Amino acid sequence: TSNELIVTPDEENDSLHEEHQSPVKCIVHRYPDRVLFLTTDFCSSNCRYCTRSRLINHESISRKVWDEGIEYIRQHSEIRDVLLSGGDPFTMSDDNIEYLLSQIRKIEHVEFVRIGTKVVTVLPMRITDNLAKILRKYRVFVNIHFTHPDEITREVRNACDILVDNGIPLGSQTVLLKGVNDDILIMKKLMHELLKIRVKPYYLYIADRVVGTSHFRTTVSKGLEIIKGLRGHTSGMAVPTLILDSQYGK
Repeated sequence: TSNELIVTPDEENDSLHEEHQSPVKCIVHRYPDRVLFLTTDFCSSNCRYCTRSRLINHESISRKVWDEGIEYIRQHSEIRDVLLSGGDPFTMSDDNIEYLLSQIRKIEHVEFVRIGTKVVTVLPMRITDNLAKILRKYRVFVNIHFTHPDEITREVRNACDILVDNGIPLGSQTVLLKGVNDDILIMKKLMHELLKIRVKPYYLYIADRVVGTSHFRTTVSKGLEIIKGLRGHTSGMAVPTLILDSQYGK
């Protein structure tokens, strides 16, 4: 759409200033006790509003870079929580996923390991029994990017069943998008459908100020309106936390 040619004054390629918080190539260390680990530059879906769209399909991340990231975590004992993202970690091979998880789990001060993914919704056949066994072995949490209730197909339900039945806790992260899901009824249906497949609604994000994405962004007040329309009108388990992210944190 030609709307992507519209650039507003407050938009930036690196809207969260992650590159300024990156001590080594694959690590973003914004919060004192946790880091973002960028595993790959590849996704199974290129979301136009993605915070890291500047990186996707631009520069591969080698095992040498991973090892530098792992060493950084090892040298910083304050880090207790590691989030694997990218790109999408589940687009990698089982062997590479196990390599990363095994190395990170060897670091004693790391208490939690999380994976952020869109693969479950757009490539659900990637979720195999073997992958689930690896995730179970290394005790990880998985947060899935869901946008709309139409994404919850039979195949997606089956993929979530494989993960949950192997003891993998699942959460959802949703970006509020104008004309897509900025509606109380649509959002309520999405949250209900997620709970039905044992995915706990976690975050609802106001869209980041990525270059060329103003046509996707809603106002913060629209996000507050949707939360108000959920809280008290459905189960508390179905109400995500509304998040506005910035270079200073959430």
